[in-house]
Amino acid sequence: MNSTLFFEELWKQYASKTPSAYKVKSLLEGEGETIFNDHIAIRTFDDLRTNIEVIAKPFIAMGYTEMGEYHFEAKKLYAKHYEHIENPDAPKIFISQLLTDHFSLELQATVKKILDNCNNDIFNQDDLILQGRVWETPSYEVYKMLQEESEYAAWMYVNGFCSNHFTIDVNKLEGFENLNNLNQFLKENGFILNSSGGEIKGTPSQLLEQSSILADKIEMEFIEGIKEVTSCYYEFAYRYKQDNGQLFTGFIANSADKIFESTDMKLQEA
Repeated sequence: MNSTLFFEELWKQYASKTPSAYKVKSLLEGEGETIFNDHIAIRTFDDLRTNIEVIAKPFIAMGYTEMGEYHFEAKKLYAKHYEHIENPDAPKIFISQLLTDHFSLELQATVKKILDNCNNDIFNQDDLILQGRVWETPSYEVYKMLQEESEYAAWMYVNGFCSNHFTIDVNKLEGFENLNNLNQFLKENGFILNSSGGEIKGTPSQLLEQSSILADKIEMEFIEGIKEVTSCYYEFAYRYKQDNGQLFTGFIANSADKIFESTDMKLQEA
């Protein structure tokens, strides 16, 4: 699969479980905007079969290179971001992984069992990130147990391998001069923003401001029956110029930490 088709399929799968993303994109296009993607984020487990290096393989093959790493001590996550070597307009790729050995033995055993029950061949496929949930029908009891320790782990258990968010490049919008203007427009059109840490995460001095709408809720089939869970969300990023005149292309760990919470069911129930 060539890179264009790969990204088209990644968007198609993401939008199918994130109707809000399609609505936001259509709303902005209706205002005459052309949508550019700042970055795509992907979640995974740190197991050797599924860790960041495994997920990054198809992107490396497309010409991406590793650019930065990030530590999230509170959520017990580690992440890297990748940029395309030759095409600055290509979306950045942000891949995070759950540090399972920082959690209880029960969570560690549960994640290992989830992966052990899969056909190992699936983890060697270049398009693993397009495969969704590759393990058996989840148990709601297991989902709630994981959720007690890590919302991230619970989300991975029910959603599997996919993009957890795409991100609109606000710098390239014509009719919105800053992130605050875009946020106001979205709220006026009925979208609920992730307010954890403030609606805008980051500051001009940090060279990056981010916001996001809360993740969509979808019905998921569990062993115990149909239940509602969070799927994915849409993010918005505005970048500032560095001293060399170039836009900052990295990420701010403290801001990303709050953006992660867009999929948190507790925020949905507040």
